[in-house]
Amino acid sequence: QVQLMESGGGSVQAGGSLKLSCEASGYPRSVNCIGWFRQAPGKEREAVAAICRGGGRIICGGESVEGPVAISQDIPRSTVYLEMNGLKPEATATYYCAAGASGSCNLDDYTYWGQGTQVTVSS
Repeated sequence: QVQLMESGGGSVQAGGSLKLSCEASGYPRSVNCIGWFRQAPGKEREAVAAICRGGGRIICGGESVEGPVAISQDIPRSTVYLEMNGLKPEATATYYCAAGASGSCNLDDYTYWGQGTQVTVSS
């Protein structure tokens, strides 16, 4: 059974940094990619970045909210990381990781979702 678990959220000051983790288990071979998404209350979910097993990665259009972003993976640990290095108040949101067959900035390309981790950025 596919399971995704996010961690690393918390409360930071504007301009601060956080590194989120997504641990995946039970995924089939066809699930090759993991993406990170931001959803603020009352707003649509937006893609931040995605990475696939082969190392390909993309940074999506909304990443400026998080400041400079780096996405990486530790394959033996089945973990994907999202490092955010200049958080703005607009980054106050729930951050989700999701798994799918293709890495993209399109929510429809992802099948499995974690429960999310909360990020709060204060002014």
